[in-house]
Amino acid sequence: MLCAGLALALCALQLVPAALAGPQLLVERSGARRLSKVGAFAWENCGDKRDPVVLQSLSVAPDPISIPGNLRVSAAVKSGKTMASPLKAVLVVEKALGDLWIQLPCIDQLGSCTYDDVCSILDELIPPGTPCPEPLLTYGIPCHCPFKAGSYSLPASDFDVPDVELPSWMTNGNYRVRVVVSNGGEELSCVKLAFSLHSR
Repeated sequence: MLCAGLALALCALQLVPAALAGPQLLVERSGARRLSKVGAFAWENCGDKRDPVVLQSLSVAPDPISIPGNLRVSAAVKSGKTMASPLKAVLVVEKALGDLWIQLPCIDQLGSCTYDDVCSILDELIPPGTPCPEPLLTYGIPCHCPFKAGSYSLPASDFDVPDVELPSWMTNGNYRVRVVVSNGGEELSCVKLAFSLHSR
């Protein structure tokens, strides 16, 4: 991911699979499994109607997504405010256990984690001065802070999803994620995602 604005969401969709496979975000453990499918994807805005950044549309296909494989994404975001550093992102990740939802802890930067400066994370993934990755570059979607107010859209675009290892505690099942992005204590955006994971 990933969700305060299209730039962040698309950077996440572009970079997270590779980042998950990298040593800086995932420590390989005994019992780690390969992710094979992600399905039942759904999303909704969860902030109040005064949030300045709103995800207007997000389409992910196919469903389920085979990993490794191809992914087609289209999205649109409207931002009524420039988003500048530091952008704080708070993720709450829950897994269904019968009729209950259990919050997962933050382990090796995965799970219910707080990222105090998303801008610096983006700078580490894409060094300043480096062109934004495709298709962001083609459609004029920024990948560094500040993100100017305005409307951003990504027409249906194809991405290659690499092989991804899951930590042993991310078992098969249904998940939901709530992402809140803020700056200086002001909530800018809130998005909920739901999906199922299947590993091999």
